[in-house]
Parts: sequence; structure tokens; C-alpha cells
Amino acid sequence: MLIAYLDHQRQDQLQWLVSAGGSSSDEAILCALGVEESGDVALSARDFGGVVSLWPARFLRPSTADDVARALHLAARSAGLTVAARGNGHCVGGQAMAAGGIVLDMRTLGPPMSLAPGGAAVDVPGGALWSEVLEWTVRNHRMAPPSWTDYLGLTVGGTLSNGGVSGQCFRYGPQVNNVVEMDVVTTDGDRRLCSASINSDLFFAVLGGLGQFGVITRARLALLPAPKMVRWRRVVYADFETFASDAEWLVTQPDASAFNYVEGFAFLNDASDPASGWNSVPILPGSAFDPADFLTADAASVLYCLELALYYDDRAADRVDEREEELLRRLRYVRAAEFSADVGYVAFLSRVAPVEAEARARGTWATPHPWLNLFISAGDIVDFDRNVFKRVLLGGIVGPMLVYPLRRSR
Repeated sequence: MLIAYLDHQRQDQLQWLVSAGGSSSDEAILCALGVEESGDVALSARDFGGVVSLWPARFLRPSTADDVARALHLAARSAGLTVAARGNGHCVGGQAMAAGGIVLDMRTLGPPMSLAPGGAAVDVPGGALWSEVLEWTVRNHRMAPPSWTDYLGLTVGGTLSNGGVSGQCFRYGPQVNNVVEMDVVTTDGDRRLCSASINSDLFFAVLGGLGQFGVITRARLALLPAPKMVRWRRVVYADFETFASDAEWLVTQPDASAFNYVEGFAFLNDASDPASGWNSVPILPGSAFDPADFLTADAASVLYCLELALYYDDRAADRVDEREEELLRRLRYVRAAEFSADVGYVAFLSRVAPVEAEARARGTWATPHPWLNLFISAGDIVDFDRNVFKRVLLGGIVGPMLVYPLRRSR
């Protein structure tokens, strides 16, 4: 199975929605919260998508799970008062907003991270960023969760409420598959511990449940030993069927002989689009890339790139070339179009951070980001390429067009 992940940035056609006033009973409930000064309400009415703005009546900053439970318990008395948990504001359609209701700022939630008994998992507050989890687990314990998202400026509770997909999914499954247990506050304000064996219905409903079944206040995440280094490589394809076939072959290899990370993206055979053109292919700054150097004049207008990573440490450093060559030999990419670098594990997982910094400097990080995620079966992916990549998106979208090869079994 492949997942197509599309990002589209625009600066027009914004939709601004302003909340209406609530009922007198709702006002009484809000007063019962005992909060005279809310947090930055304007902040809670914005998100990364930038196409919707919904203003709450209260923007609360809970420090404990009891604070979250109290807000949900009071809100449950009303038929119309809504509550939304906001992580780092990376929803794209107002999903973490609550018109005239209560928004909970999960970034203020404690307690701090701690290693779980036994040392094979970490307890993390729902509002912790994945970048913070990475830094804490690697620095303190040389361990790390096995499955990540490309961008780490997202909260643990946020991605677990959606899925958490990246190039490690074909081996370890999405992030929701790597949760040992959670503390959840249900919609009526009850605090519950849940896992695959305790309150399992709630556990599996909350994971990927889009925040509709409760608020994650703590997650216990499985850990594995963290590698020291990563061999990072990008290889270019001129046609989609070969690209997709190679990706599917890679993710079906035995774990012991497979890449640790496999992801891909489509890009335009054009230098004018900084986000989805030629410039998106090289790994290191300053690397030159021009498809005209290795493709004929009638080459396709849309090209494809597989992004691959092989983890290793000092003990395996002398074999990384051999291991990689065994896998690359089978692939049918354009041999003149490949890029590679050896980087630290943390630097590899944090690879989007420099892109974010550059976008913030250009002012494009704050522009609207309509965003679409699709799960597409392997049998339909070629038609998707023909009708979407090669037609609908041919003119560019000023954003990445990512493709993840997944396995149903993971």
C-alpha cells in the first residue's frame, strides 16, 4: 500500500469564521472554571493550515491531567459547549479550535518525561514535542522510539490522535502501533489508564481517533537502542511505475537486510518551484542538480525520488557500504542522479528543521497550507500518478508531494 501526502500553500481564498456567543448556562460553566485570564486567545484561533479561524471563549493552560479532567467534566454539562485539545497548532482545518468553547493548550501539561520501569519505554506528557522526545531519550539513554513523523515540531498527543506516518512505517508501523499504554481523560471528564489489555476499547478508539474519544495526557512509548549514524541517500526515477515497483520491493525485504527508512516524493522537472522542483532533491546545500544532465529532451514533466536511510553504529561502519550496495544493485533508478551523505541519527530525524527555518525567514511558513493525506492501494497508485501527479498537479503546488510505501501487516 502507498500513501500519497500532498501539501499545497496558497495565500488566497482564506475562510475566516468567528464564533457566536454562547448560552447563559454555558457562561455559568465557563465562570465555574475559575479562570479570569485565559491564554492568548488569538493564538488558539490559528493553526498551520491557515484557512480557518475559530475563536474560543477560553484558552486554558492545564498543568496536570486533573486540570484537563475538570474542564471536560464541566463542559459535559452543556449540550453545546465544545472542548478542543491544541498541541503545537499544526492542524490544517481548525480541528483543534472550539468556536465559543474551550481550547486546552497541551504544551503546558506535565509532568516531565521519565523512563518507564524496565527501561524499554518512556512516559511522555501528551503535549511534548517529538523533537523533545528525541533529544531526551537519545541524550539520556541512547534510546529512541522506532517510528517518527518527518516533521518533529508536533506533539505526541497530536500525532497519536491521527496516526503518525513516516518512512519507518513499513518496518515498525505508524506511531500509534508503538504505544504501550496511555492516560486518557474521556469526554465526560473521567481519567482512565488504557492499553491493549486494560480498557482496550478506549485505547484503540483514542489512537487515531482524531481527539473524539478523549484527551491523551500521558503516553508510554516503546523504545529501541538509538543508532549513531545514518547513511542517507536519494535516487531519481524518470517513470512512476519503476519508482513504485522498486519502493514496494524495498519494503518487503527482511528487516535484517532492509533499509531502515523508505520514503519517496514526486517533483517537477522544473527549477522554478523551490518546494517541489529540482531544488528539493539534493541532500546537502550547494549540491548541483539538473535533470537535463542525464535525461533526454523529451523527459517527463514529473520525476520521482526515493529517499532511503540505513542506520549504523561504530561496530557496523565498515559494512555499511556493502549493505547499501546489496540493496541499491537491485534498484532501477537513473544511476547518474543520486545523492548521499552520512549524518548523525538526530540530525537525520531533524532534517525538516532547517527547511522550517528557511521558510520562516522567507515568510512562507505562515502562509496557508491546505493539506491532503490519502491512503491508496497498490493497485490504484499508477492511476493516481497518471491523473493527479501528471495532470492535476502538473503546474506545481509550491509544496512537497510525498509518497510513503506501507505494508498492511504493519
